[in-house]
Amino acid sequence: MKDVLFVGAGGALGTSARYGVQTLLPAAGADFPLGVLLINWIGCLFLGWFFTVTLRSWRIKPRWRLAIGTGFTGGFTTFSTFAVDAVRLTVHDRALTAVLYLLFSVCGGLFLTWTGIRLGTKMTQAAPKEDSL
Repeated sequence: MKDVLFVGAGGALGTSARYGVQTLLPAAGADFPLGVLLINWIGCLFLGWFFTVTLRSWRIKPRWRLAIGTGFTGGFTTFSTFAVDAVRLTVHDRALTAVLYLLFSVCGGLFLTWTGIRLGTKMTQAAPKEDSL
């Protein structure tokens, strides 16, 4: 039950952070949902990095990994808004823009997740082991 509370608290903080970031980014508008794209890309980069460093090197309790990785990042990113934006673009006769948005979102998200994993791997390889200090 405590795990659910940690994930829920992380999700609430992640959702609040997304709202804050969205107020700083361009509004969705009819042209292109850049704000949602950037938020999801940030989440992909962070999650790839976070799970890599916490599983390889950092000593972090599984409950905190759930709160930050699943809760916070899950609340920060938004698949449902991504889907609604893609449908909205299509309904407004912007099918090409919708296809580009889908491609940028999925391909960019995969690339940034991979980049986060690579960054985390490099960080954990370069960091001195706690036993050798």
